[in-house]
Amino acid sequence: MKLLSFLHQGRETWGAVVGDGVVELAQSRPQQPTLLDYIASGDYLHAAQHVEGLPAVAKLADITYLPVITRPEKIVCAVRNYMDHHQEVLAAGMQRELSAEPPIFLRVWRSQTAHNQPIVRPNVSDSLDWEGELAVIIGKGGRNIAEADACDHIAGYSCYNDGSVREWQFHAKQIASGKNFESTGGFGPWMVTADEIAPGRELKLETRLNGQVVQSSHTGHMIFSVPRLINYASTIFTLSPGDLIITGTPAGVGWSKKPPQYMKPGDVCEVEIEGIGVLRNPIVQQA
Repeated sequence: MKLLSFLHQGRETWGAVVGDGVVELAQSRPQQPTLLDYIASGDYLHAAQHVEGLPAVAKLADITYLPVITRPEKIVCAVRNYMDHHQEVLAAGMQRELSAEPPIFLRVWRSQTAHNQPIVRPNVSDSLDWEGELAVIIGKGGRNIAEADACDHIAGYSCYNDGSVREWQFHAKQIASGKNFESTGGFGPWMVTADEIAPGRELKLETRLNGQVVQSSHTGHMIFSVPRLINYASTIFTLSPGDLIITGTPAGVGWSKKPPQYMKPGDVCEVEIEGIGVLRNPIVQQA
């Protein structure tokens, strides 16, 4: 099942994709006003039953998408989690040792933007880079989650573009300043519930800029697996329903090219992940 957040008749709501339309589940479930609430209740496990008999309120082509989880408590992002990306960082002259533990940083929810909505290049930089990534949405929260149990805590998966403002990222060893400009993290178009993607399945990931492939890999190339990332993050803090684990990007980022290539106003960036869909964002300049 594909679940999503969107605008309908001027209000934020959520529902499910059925064919080429959207069923609004929020109206029939007032006790769960957001998709995060639905996930936290555990009812998402029965989403297929909940959409039965409900009419579509709109065509997918006509809705305004919102970030799948509009206000997650935590967005936990992995750094250099693909070996080929680590190698291209070294080739570009940046000395980084492989870590024995997963390096992570946090994003804030206001840094996100939805499918078909713009990624905004800030006025202070022209080095806005793409990073196509798999997003994992936490369903059942917990602390000190064992790797063997981690998949039981996953509600679903989505596409993410971890847009990076490079020179701000390099102001210090801690990279979060270049990762939290508003509306730089594309997230969507929907989440595919975990029952549709087998644990450990290798998913092809491709990023395209103006139709040209710039990243092509699969999730089997991760250094730290999704269960390991969940285990590590949950050792630090309690994971909550709706939290995101953003799992890192493969080789092919614009910063590593010679000369570097970055996203600019007028561009369109797409992240496609097998079994999930295509996240598409136009690039605009900050107003």
